[in-house]
Amino acid sequence: MPKRILKGTVASAKMQKTVVISVTGVKAHPKYKKVVRVTKKYKAHSEGFDLKTGDRVIIEECRPISKDKHWMVKEIQK
Repeated sequence: MPKRILKGTVASAKMQKTVVISVTGVKAHPKYKKVVRVTKKYKAHSEGFDLKTGDRVIIEECRPISKDKHWMVKEIQK
């Protein structure tokens, strides 16, 4: 099974080797069928990257690194 890849924005970079990535997507409301914007936050491992809040990044699914960290920063988008 291929690893999932998501694009998002760094929401917090206050932890060591970990950043919080905010991923925004669109989905239809189940009853009213209106398209709404949904945001989900993921914790990602970022060793070797110098990231600041607002940076655009690509994250890739990986093995569990901690209790709620299952993603790794793949690259920084320009």
